[in-house]
Amino acid sequence: MKMKKDRGPSPDILKDPAGWVDYRLPFKWLVNDHLIDYPTPKNLSYMWNFGSLAGVALLLQIVTGLFLAMHYKGDVTLAFDSIQHIMRNVQGGWLIRNMHMVGASFFFIVVYIHMFRGLYYGSYKSPREILWGLGVIILLLMMATAFMGYVLPWGQMSYWGATVITNLLSVIPLVGDDIVIWLWGGYSVGDPTLTRFYALHFVLPFVIAAVTMLHLVALHTHGSNNPKGIDLKKETDFIPFHPYYTMKDIFGLGVYLMPFLFMVFYLPDALGHPDNYIPADPLVTPAHIVPEWYFLPFYAILRAIPSKELGVLAMFASILILFILPLLDRSKVRSASYRPIYQQMFWIFAVNALVLGWCGAQPAEGIYVIIARVCTFVYFAFFLSLPLVSRIEKPRPLPKGI
Repeated sequence: MKMKKDRGPSPDILKDPAGWVDYRLPFKWLVNDHLIDYPTPKNLSYMWNFGSLAGVALLLQIVTGLFLAMHYKGDVTLAFDSIQHIMRNVQGGWLIRNMHMVGASFFFIVVYIHMFRGLYYGSYKSPREILWGLGVIILLLMMATAFMGYVLPWGQMSYWGATVITNLLSVIPLVGDDIVIWLWGGYSVGDPTLTRFYALHFVLPFVIAAVTMLHLVALHTHGSNNPKGIDLKKETDFIPFHPYYTMKDIFGLGVYLMPFLFMVFYLPDALGHPDNYIPADPLVTPAHIVPEWYFLPFYAILRAIPSKELGVLAMFASILILFILPLLDRSKVRSASYRPIYQQMFWIFAVNALVLGWCGAQPAEGIYVIIARVCTFVYFAFFLSLPLVSRIEKPRPLPKGI
């Protein structure tokens, strides 16, 4: 059996308390190896800032959410008024709520950019498949958390959004109706539903934080990808994470905070729906039920297909297909900069995703449905054509170094 490495005698707790703690819990080693001297490719661009920005956004959501939970009432008769109480009567409540509300949108912005960067530079390829899969799990958890959080203000859009989206689960064979009734806590969206969603919305961010730690472990196991998409072996190709990338991340955070704080102070409701400032009324259906903007592309896919069952299947498949992306794309070249066909496909896919989001915000009628159907076809064609593209594409020569 392999013996543990001898670390020598324990420092005296009175003379060297930090050393005494580090001897028993090597926190200093952890910080040094993973935050200070962690070897990082020296050619990373600002597109690699969005991972750390996502971590900051998650932390902000957890902290502001904890303060909001101190004043929120998870009861259908009190929920809407408790939000108004936070905004009007709690000292600094308007600021905390605006930061939490705007922070949710900015969290999705940085995560979407982070994932599109991964798509472009092939960060899902070997040996980072599990790293990519954990990222997709984080996205799914974010979506579940955001949906449940959207229900908590108990406005018109909260109520009807919960009714429409939870009803989609009824298409699951055999157990669909039972799942819906369990989620509702009865036979319609009501007080038990709000209680369940409040509890889950409070717990899930901590689950996201735990999966994020696994995501970081997977990242540091094989190191960061780089814009060239090549494996780095020379010591001169790497630089310490600190101070080079800590300073770069701090600069990126400053740039991120400028639009974020502008939205918090001047346009906190710009990304929301005005109907959600009307108390929930089960007897009055809004003319146009729409989810938050970050769900709109998937909502457009759902509505583009006439069959409810196939629409729900396509909506979930549009996210779950990301899990098998490393299996679909068999090209040995990572970066799209050296893949002429894939590069064009990527930009078409990116524009197509924006058009899908626009379609999701429009009424499900006329030309909007036709455009959504075309975009849905393009969305899935991007992924399903990758095995063929991997075989016929002739990549440009890769550089020998960075």
